[in-house]
Amino acid sequence: MRQAVAVLLAVFPFSCGRTKPDPLPGFPSLMLWAWERPEDLRFLDPQAAGVAFLAGTITIDHGRTVLKPRLQPLWVARGTKLMAVVRVESRGQPPADTGLVAEMLVSAVRPGVSGLQIDYDAAESERHFYQDVARVVRAKLPRDVPLSMTALVSWCASDDWIRDFPVADAVPMYFRMGAEPYLRRVALRNPLCQASTGLSTDELVRVPVHRRVFLFNPRPWTREALRMAMSEVNRWQ
Repeated sequence: MRQAVAVLLAVFPFSCGRTKPDPLPGFPSLMLWAWERPEDLRFLDPQAAGVAFLAGTITIDHGRTVLKPRLQPLWVARGTKLMAVVRVESRGQPPADTGLVAEMLVSAVRPGVSGLQIDYDAAESERHFYQDVARVVRAKLPRDVPLSMTALVSWCASDDWIRDFPVADAVPMYFRMGAEPYLRRVALRNPLCQASTGLSTDELVRVPVHRRVFLFNPRPWTREALRMAMSEVNRWQ
């Protein structure tokens, strides 16, 4: 299967934005999101694909902040490039002090982890808080550890509020789009959103594909699930 994955990637051009520097140098052009469940990804070729795994979830509940670390096992082949993902969920007004949240995020970067991604669907009232947290996190991270974020497609297309975020890369998520599926056809104006594309195996609708794909699967990953998803995306080229 490692050879099969490599072949699929060889014919998958990821051509958009090739003239610009890669904001995530050293990471493969395919990154699989591994969420909170047991995941055995030892079948991946580390030269062809990396893993962005859910390292923990931060819940902000009316001033109380709690970090729930990953509880499920993750198996990867030696040499696999790893990015820690921390999900932030807010159930009330975020705290004024960003320090605790920033420390929780930075704590996800452990030995063997080469990058950090924040997954936070911040409401409009939470945007300043998110920006402040991101600035503190970037300042605390080692210089060689890139900071990434997931982004609603609307943030990349018509809403410019993340333009000055201190991140290397913002991944527009072309799935679970609710009432905004028309945004799949809209150009992404924000430069932060022009290097990566976020897709899900159960909503593979043709969209612009950039140099790197982050691929989500609502079920545990298998060789066959990856093969089918990559075959479908290759048809778009």
